[in-house]
Amino acid sequence: MTIKTMKKSLLFSFVLALGSLSVGNVGAQSSDNGDGTFTNPVLWADVPDPDVIRVGDDYYMVSTTMHLMPGAPIMHSKDLVNWKIINYLYDKLDDKSSYDLNDGTVYGRGQWATSLKYNNGKFYAYFSPNDTPYRGYVYTTDDPAGKWTLLARTPHFHDASLFFDDDGRTYVFYGTGQLRELKPDLTGVLEGGLDTKVFERDSEENGLLEGSRVIKHDGKYYLIMISWPVGGKRRQVCYRADNIAGPYEKRVILEDALGGFPYVAQGTIVDDGNGNWYGVIFQDRGGVGRVLTVMPCRWVDGWPMLGDENGRVPEVMKKPVLGYQSEGLVVSDSFNESRLKLNWQWNHNPVDSCWSLKERPGYLRLKTARVVDNLFIAPNTLTQRMEGPRCEAVVSFDISAMKDGDVAGFSAFNGDAGILALSCEGDKKYLTMKSEVVSLSDEKKEVTGIDRKIIEKVELESYCVYLRIDGDFRLNKDVASFYYSYDNKNWKKIGNDFRMVFDYRRFFMGTKYAIFNYATKSQGGYVDVDFFDYKRIR
Repeated sequence: MTIKTMKKSLLFSFVLALGSLSVGNVGAQSSDNGDGTFTNPVLWADVPDPDVIRVGDDYYMVSTTMHLMPGAPIMHSKDLVNWKIINYLYDKLDDKSSYDLNDGTVYGRGQWATSLKYNNGKFYAYFSPNDTPYRGYVYTTDDPAGKWTLLARTPHFHDASLFFDDDGRTYVFYGTGQLRELKPDLTGVLEGGLDTKVFERDSEENGLLEGSRVIKHDGKYYLIMISWPVGGKRRQVCYRADNIAGPYEKRVILEDALGGFPYVAQGTIVDDGNGNWYGVIFQDRGGVGRVLTVMPCRWVDGWPMLGDENGRVPEVMKKPVLGYQSEGLVVSDSFNESRLKLNWQWNHNPVDSCWSLKERPGYLRLKTARVVDNLFIAPNTLTQRMEGPRCEAVVSFDISAMKDGDVAGFSAFNGDAGILALSCEGDKKYLTMKSEVVSLSDEKKEVTGIDRKIIEKVELESYCVYLRIDGDFRLNKDVASFYYSYDNKNWKKIGNDFRMVFDYRRFFMGTKYAIFNYATKSQGGYVDVDFFDYKRIR
């Protein structure tokens, strides 16, 4: 029961990290094939609602992370293939106590569909949570990797796109064809400014058209949106006009699936500065979430047609720019730095006094923050994305300081969660593989029930334990498998394979790796996490 076995040598961790990075450099962590091509999806991970801009030779992207903090990740690329997280718009949101997991939750709410723009030397980002008080956020910065400043709170605009016109006027497109003029400084709507609906939904469309993204090209305005045609699958449409207020004409610009998974739709288009254009569009892929694809954008009769000459999303295509690589969106962490890596996000706002990288150097210490009875309302659950086609992650725990009633562990975390739970029961420690399915109220997203299934439970033989979760997101899979070890070499499977589920009614995001620790009886206990070792398997 010695803890010495827990702290693997720094050399071992370093070797593992180097191994992960070296594989990533030839395309394992991204979809870069290392031969000047890439394979779609370019990011087989949860990257929904993308907005992408080019500033000089640099591409910047923002995506939706809803209830995760910090939120609204800012990603950078040189080639539209290899992306790196460089920042977030904000550390926390505090409109309501539910962001702190008090008096409800914000699962499936929080930050949605952020619009990213560059104008006159400044970057701007806009989003509006789909929740009370229904007010938007406008952030700005001179440097996307630096501090973003909250510029204003505006009225709520659903799935909005900021737009800076050539004449200096500023607008927001939102909803199903709504257009509103903003003050030039973006601090609110312009009194007496343009306020109109630029098109009416035609008979072939069913319900909302949303996901607005707007560009101006060759003097014309292009509003790119998703739609659900009557009797059809989700698709990308474009509305085009010579005048910003219309009249607009419509064209279907993408109606395709990829890899046996359903429709590819919602995103934007961007150019490389040399006359080449690309579509950056997400695709629903079940338990992993909404993945990112990159495809040609061909201008045909003044319309931005997506896909190849046949309107298909290519599985393999040439990189827009050669010579660049990245470590990917999901990374290993030895917790040796003074800050968490940017790839980590907390489930809701963290309790900052209850986690530390300093109290035991080389470890992440997770203290119990409050007494709760389930993972879904437990503060300080730390997450990273899972990735397809397959992935594997190992977490090393020192559980010697857990108190009676404490529950720590590792999860394939979503509304349907597969969990490896380390529990302290009196003077004994146990490992349980279980599933928990949460029910949430419609209004406050309060936890109204947990459907628990205990699959297998074993008494632990050491205070040092390694937990591993393998994810398989290949077609018709969406399976997580669970293992434990005392030496990080000899692994024993525990429980059953777990089916990962994407449910827009609850979390509305892909399954995440999650590290947690909470108290069910009294505060005061803690666990020390030595490392998180991650590998994507292509």
